[in-house]
Amino acid sequence: MKKIGILSVAAVFALTTSAFGADQTLTSTKAGSPISLDGVAEKAWDAAKAITVTVDELPYEPSNGYKGMESTKVNIKSLYDDKNVYFLITYKDPTKSLARFPWVKQADGSWKKLKSKDSTGHDNTYYEDKFAMFWDISTKGFEEDGCMIACHLDEPGDTSAGRKYTESAGETIDMWHAKYVRSMPMGMFDDQFVDNTNDPKKNKNWGRKGDTGKGGYKNNDNADKSAPAFMNLNGTEDEMYYVIPSKRVPFVDTFKEGDVIPGISIAPMQGGRADILSRNNYANGMWTMEVMRALKTEGENTETQDVQFTDKAKSFPFGIAVFDNSQINHLYHTETLEMKFK
Repeated sequence: MKKIGILSVAAVFALTTSAFGADQTLTSTKAGSPISLDGVAEKAWDAAKAITVTVDELPYEPSNGYKGMESTKVNIKSLYDDKNVYFLITYKDPTKSLARFPWVKQADGSWKKLKSKDSTGHDNTYYEDKFAMFWDISTKGFEEDGCMIACHLDEPGDTSAGRKYTESAGETIDMWHAKYVRSMPMGMFDDQFVDNTNDPKKNKNWGRKGDTGKGGYKNNDNADKSAPAFMNLNGTEDEMYYVIPSKRVPFVDTFKEGDVIPGISIAPMQGGRADILSRNNYANGMWTMEVMRALKTEGENTETQDVQFTDKAKSFPFGIAVFDNSQINHLYHTETLEMKFK
């Protein structure tokens, strides 16, 4: 596995695609029967041919270490019907990582939110598993250089492992972000995009932004950030790490040393951020996701924030990334990928 120096590549979704013939082509096949979005591959998926993408590159070496995966193989299938395109995505991961900045009761009765930030201000210890897909909308050079076309290095005043923006006004890239704590329990990816914003004073994430919409997640902190604000009533084992709307109640401290309360409170995305529906499950060291998005999205700013799969004669270059319990460090690939409809 090759690890690239911290200032040699931006840290979010370092993917590549090519206009001169992709290394692998994902064929989206017309579905022969309805798809049930439940994170389990039903018989309809037998008609779809999978591609296998090895992700074994890391963009940087965290200053306080990285204990995540250094390689995995991602299997992807695709189907479509008259309204939607679907993806079945599976990959091995030896750990199910959901403990994103959890609150833990201390011996003296206080509460501590666990964090272990590296020199870039990002965490690779107390975080969540994630998965991302990255699609071109209107960015010149994306077909040749992929995500790297939006990566920028050594920006004055910024010490993060990378920053991302397109070169010119009107150039955008569609970013599908599956966050296994913050969005997937609500049955959706966080639909995002990249534009040409290159001033962190205007947007702390540079060109990376959420699609037009509202809702979603927020930190589960009380007013002075000394303890949780909410907890789940009769939560499951996974819900130890996120507060869900249907079980959310005000935090009452009846806990003992070492007990855990979620560090994040989640809710469904709304508007354009909720375009990508998904269900996932983890079993036997394997993540499985079924993903659904409309072939053509509707709503405000969709022309600049979403790839549209309306012209099935086209090929659609894309890339993927796998985050193993890591805020921005991720496994990516150097193969060029495209999707075509059949």
